[in-house]
Amino acid sequence: MSIAPSPAAGATGTEHDAANAVATAIAATAAAPTPGNEPDPEELASREQIEALQLPRLQATVRHAYENITAYRELYDAHGVSPEDLQTLEDLAKFPFTDKEFLRSAYPFKSFAVPMDQVRRIHASSGTTGRPTVVGYTEGDIDRWATLLARCLRFSGVRPGDIVHNAYGYGLFTGGLGAHYGIEKLGATVIPMSGGQTEKQIQLIQDFQPRVILCTPTYLLALADAFRHRGLDPRESSLEVGVFGAEPWTEEMRHEIEKAFNITACDIYGLSEVMGPGVAGESVQRKDGSTIWEDHFRPEIIDPLTEQVLPMGQHGELVFTTLTKEALPIIRYRTHDLTRLLPGTDRPGHRRMGRITGRSDDMIILRGVNLFPTQIEEIALSIQGLSPHFQLELTRPKHMDQMTVHIERRPETTPEAAQAAGAELAKQIKVKIGSSCQVVVAEPETLARSSGKLRRIYDKRPR
Repeated sequence: MSIAPSPAAGATGTEHDAANAVATAIAATAAAPTPGNEPDPEELASREQIEALQLPRLQATVRHAYENITAYRELYDAHGVSPEDLQTLEDLAKFPFTDKEFLRSAYPFKSFAVPMDQVRRIHASSGTTGRPTVVGYTEGDIDRWATLLARCLRFSGVRPGDIVHNAYGYGLFTGGLGAHYGIEKLGATVIPMSGGQTEKQIQLIQDFQPRVILCTPTYLLALADAFRHRGLDPRESSLEVGVFGAEPWTEEMRHEIEKAFNITACDIYGLSEVMGPGVAGESVQRKDGSTIWEDHFRPEIIDPLTEQVLPMGQHGELVFTTLTKEALPIIRYRTHDLTRLLPGTDRPGHRRMGRITGRSDDMIILRGVNLFPTQIEEIALSIQGLSPHFQLELTRPKHMDQMTVHIERRPETTPEAAQAAGAELAKQIKVKIGSSCQVVVAEPETLARSSGKLRRIYDKRPR
């Protein structure tokens, strides 16, 4: 089956050529996928082979976007760059960045590079802070997405024939359906549970006996609490493997999850604008950060303030360029996720990303000190007696910013011991982050639980 998109009615020869450029580059550089439990050929490519594969795909993608999306053409013309300027991978730095506002300005479908009769699916962000970002997929896009998701799952210990409980949300959110198609592509059996209905989740896990669960890390902790409420030990469930994403989480959270359910927990990374889940996945053998599938995505790390590209190992903002997307090519997209690039390990040709430490747009600035919820999580889970359930409340009494950490004590911890643990948390936040705060230790199961993505920050400061 050809993956080349058909031109729009009345398209010129130039537009037709551009619309086929990505498909031609993919076909010319792609190896046949390997079914079942074996790695894909491109997955095992060397670094030199990956970069040799990236360049023609990158050139085709930039030309595809320039010739078929008015917003890209206007952006590049305004910056004095064109597809002809992309002769090496390093030349990508000549091109301007894009972001959510770039996509929102093209709402709903002006960012699509193929005619609508070639679009097979549409997803969108929640749009809670403005117009949603809308993403589209051709038939080829959906097939590659499923293939990459299957690659991530296999890499994280999921096997063909497994029963997989999928508790990512279905609908416009890319998590549920993206994972669903990847599970099927791998040859596993999917339980399309979606998010919420926690009691039913437990019933189906008990009845259907899945080996694998997919959800956000904080929702799995909510499931653990619900298991115990019913007098069940989550460690005795059928679950052996969990693949978690859609929110930042720490190594301390991994240990908490693995202890709670007696499972192996791996990370998965993606974002709707770039594809959805499956952009990167973590090795079950090493658990040393998510490997980015660079046969389909070109990552960069930039200084979020100066926008300069940073070398390997330096911490900054993650930027992605897609190499094989037909309907919605994404070029130098600022994710606002803060991490660093590391050399590949289990897949040496593909670089890894360190754990997401936060988002540049989720950063809390408290009296001149920058901090992220993951830093609080890391410290809290190192203190005996404190649970992973916490919220950050920001207020401004007497014109001075104040942060209050509301955190539950563990059920087996006495209130007196929990108060001492809370005082230790405030002390460690001051020492390790440099900011004073108040800590209020709450009773077990009194703070809101996750039903998907968890809200950590409640900013009550006057605007």
